[in-house]
Amino acid sequence: MGVLNVTPDSFSDGGAYTDIAAAVDRALAMIDEGARIIDIGGESTRPGSQPVDAGVEIERVLPVIEALRARTDVFLSVDTVKPEVMRGACAAGADMINDVTALQTPGALAAAAESGAAVCLMHMQGEPRTMQSEPVYDDVVAEVAAFLRTRISACQAAGIERSRLCVDPGFGFGKTLEHNLALMRDLSPFQQENVPLLVGVSRKSMFAKLYDRGDLRSRINGSLAAAFWAATQGAGIIRTHDVRDTCQVLTLARSLVDESAAIGQEAV
Repeated sequence: MGVLNVTPDSFSDGGAYTDIAAAVDRALAMIDEGARIIDIGGESTRPGSQPVDAGVEIERVLPVIEALRARTDVFLSVDTVKPEVMRGACAAGADMINDVTALQTPGALAAAAESGAAVCLMHMQGEPRTMQSEPVYDDVVAEVAAFLRTRISACQAAGIERSRLCVDPGFGFGKTLEHNLALMRDLSPFQQENVPLLVGVSRKSMFAKLYDRGDLRSRINGSLAAAFWAATQGAGIIRTHDVRDTCQVLTLARSLVDESAAIGQEAV
């Protein structure tokens, strides 16, 4: 899953792709590099970020989705928590809804159910503006897994089939470095619901804290190592800013865990 933020304030690439043509070019480049999903976001969810109106978010993402849908058949995802944006994006051609609040916004369950789209349910403690202010868990793995099980049940009750779902533990969303590492060590509980597991740790501050250095290369190196580990532990989707490099490490991971995988074959 290649990350495409059409926002002015996202933590890694905010402002780089606010122009429609630049956003489309970036998405097509990621597809050439091996991306099988493009995740398009019109509202930053970085720590400390401020919410934007649904109308602003729609103005940012819909033209990009429409332009990409006319150019590619690759799976398109909209990264949003708002029912209005979900409806507009899916009508414009989005195939997936990636919601950091796991469809908890009033009306989101109904919007997702009506859309027929795939859905990624993510765990977040708190909300983006304050989520990194001293997050606390008794058992982060058990609590996050229990939350996601509850949201899977809520989706099924709303008419969203399990086959449309995937889950994301939400690395960095209301979690310390220690919480993130505990989740990464034990991904097995997130695969017990028979839905795909998405892992998104690309360029996150957890690596700056782990290495005690904030340069971009250190963050990328940590992201690639985490992607490799997650893939060998059964993660089915890796969300990344660095598609080409990530696809290379995923090809190696697949070759190691699957003896029948052809060496040199692109990661899927």
